[in-house]
Amino acid sequence: MKKILAIFAAAVLCMSAANSVQAQKFNLSKAASGLKKTAQAVTLTDDQMVQYVKEYIDWMDTHNPVLPEDDPYTVRLRNLTQGLTDVEGTPLNFKVYNVIDVNAFACADGSIRVFAALMDIMSDDELLGVIGHEVGHVAHKHSKKAFKTALLTSALKDGVSSTGGTAAKLTDSQLGSLGESLVNANYSQKQEREADDYGYNFLKRGGKNPWAMALSFRKLKQLQEEAGVKKSSKLNQLFSTHPDLDARIKRMEEKATSEGIAQPEAAK
Repeated sequence: MKKILAIFAAAVLCMSAANSVQAQKFNLSKAASGLKKTAQAVTLTDDQMVQYVKEYIDWMDTHNPVLPEDDPYTVRLRNLTQGLTDVEGTPLNFKVYNVIDVNAFACADGSIRVFAALMDIMSDDELLGVIGHEVGHVAHKHSKKAFKTALLTSALKDGVSSTGGTAAKLTDSQLGSLGESLVNANYSQKQEREADDYGYNFLKRGGKNPWAMALSFRKLKQLQEEAGVKKSSKLNQLFSTHPDLDARIKRMEEKATSEGIAQPEAAK
């Protein structure tokens, strides 16, 4: 690290020859500090990542209207997800945000957040398919990787770092930027397939009809087509970042059919 800083310092000094000595010292100090913070952020430990995920989900729960346990939306979600207790040993916890955006997301700590507007337009089976898919991203650590990428983007920009084994506290501005980066995160086709497959088996193991996966994608396709005619700010990235829906619908339908699983009557 000292060698890297020395090389960087030499380069700064060469390029700043025309500046005053005081300006050179200031720029060099700032550059060295930035490099140190970046190195600390890149080497965040798993424990520090856990701390950041908790900080983020706590911030999200504070800055969004969380519906109480006795609210009809919460009761519906609780009944719907009964039996879906954990993902690869990590306990799942569900909450409903009373917001107009159409979305849902899952964090690496097992936190699943579903937006009321999504529940308004989806049947129980369609909603289960979205949840199963999001859980699949957690199981394959896609959510963790996306979170770390978003965090490091913030770190490079704002100097997020860690000291003494404890993750540095994030500001409201940094947490807001982190949330925006996560909303705009895209998964590869391979990651989407992995999440689909895991979601299918996850629902099946939990006693749910895995046709939910195909049904949720049908709804996504319908909403995408409607959004193509009339763009809506309420339609979140959940619907604009899912590629190849036709192929994914076909794949999930064929999987359920080959296993002799009947499509839910309400969806026929």
